[in-house]
Amino acid sequence: MAETDDWKLITQAAGGDMNAFTRIVRRYQKPIVQFCYRMTGSQSDAEDIAQESFVRLYKALNRLRPDNPFPTVLFSIARNTALNHIRSTQRHYRRIKAYKENYPKRSTTQPDKNAQTSDIAVALETALETLSPEHKEVLVLREYHGFEYQHIAKILACPVGTVRSRLARAREQMRQHLMTYGKGAL
Repeated sequence: MAETDDWKLITQAAGGDMNAFTRIVRRYQKPIVQFCYRMTGSQSDAEDIAQESFVRLYKALNRLRPDNPFPTVLFSIARNTALNHIRSTQRHYRRIKAYKENYPKRSTTQPDKNAQTSDIAVALETALETLSPEHKEVLVLREYHGFEYQHIAKILACPVGTVRSRLARAREQMRQHLMTYGKGAL
């Protein structure tokens, strides 16, 4: 998909072409829901936030300018919507606490490869949930969605150096959490 094609669709949508807007939604719905899920840890919240992000995009159609790549603009809207949700509900803090209280004890038997893969996925998700929103968003944008540092900086409205710093801290916190998790598996 070409960036100019996205902006062409946005221009058409701003002119009243609902099919053009529908194409944008279909093109970006899955990555936006995935991003929101990584930010909130809840599929239903992610779907709600993604929907709200597209509503905000629609309301802003006449104000949008192709100064930045379209995904940068859309992920900025989704990021702000997700952060507003996190701040207002603070659900992710309650999920971390509940997960730690209810986490099943690890078996002493040697798990097969599928169980190991599942354990690793759980460990990664748990480690991701322990990050602050500022560290989580930069890690998700870079590692899960493959954004370049410059695009992340535009999405987050901060300098590239801040992106690099937050990413380094997020990776270190993940590494420390995973090392602690690994020691518990021994």
